[in-house]
Amino acid sequence: MGVLVGRKAPDFNAPAVVNGNSFVDSCQLSAFRGKYVVLFFYPLDFTFVCPTELHAFQEKLDEFRRKNVEVIGCSVDSKFSHLAWLNTPRNRGGIQGITYPLVSDINKTISKDYDVLIEDAGIALRGLFLIDREGVVKHQVINDLGLGRNVDEVLRLVDALQFTEEFGEVCPANWNKGDKSMKPTEEGLKEYFGE
Repeated sequence: MGVLVGRKAPDFNAPAVVNGNSFVDSCQLSAFRGKYVVLFFYPLDFTFVCPTELHAFQEKLDEFRRKNVEVIGCSVDSKFSHLAWLNTPRNRGGIQGITYPLVSDINKTISKDYDVLIEDAGIALRGLFLIDREGVVKHQVINDLGLGRNVDEVLRLVDALQFTEEFGEVCPANWNKGDKSMKPTEEGLKEYFGE
């Protein structure tokens, strides 16, 4: 798998469904410069773990937006499939109520660019990329198909990224907003463990 951390996130320009009901022919990653972006890939519409993740992101969407973060979902399905799934009620396995953009990677170029495509199956692994305001990937994680993600962990990583940018300090293991950080020096490490 290619490591994108520290590199510019591959740009894309693809059709999407936005606001849960509208087609757009052009959803471009670079249009979100100046904001943080959580770009996540999921295998397919109308599957099983996927709707739990999509709803979990929607449930925390206000928190992401308060932190200047845009959430974007992406799969290899068509925009028409996305819309049909968005029109399916939650209690029937649908994702009705999802409002963030769902990008159609029907040509599989975005999945290839992010190195999450399972070539022989033609679907993407559960890749997630945290992209900063300049378009640089700061975190990536790839899960196998059966392993759902923890959206609270994604929010924690956003907090850590924003903290390090603002204060120039680093966030130790299990750090949460409000916890003690450390200076990225030998003295900082000693001070951190000395208390």
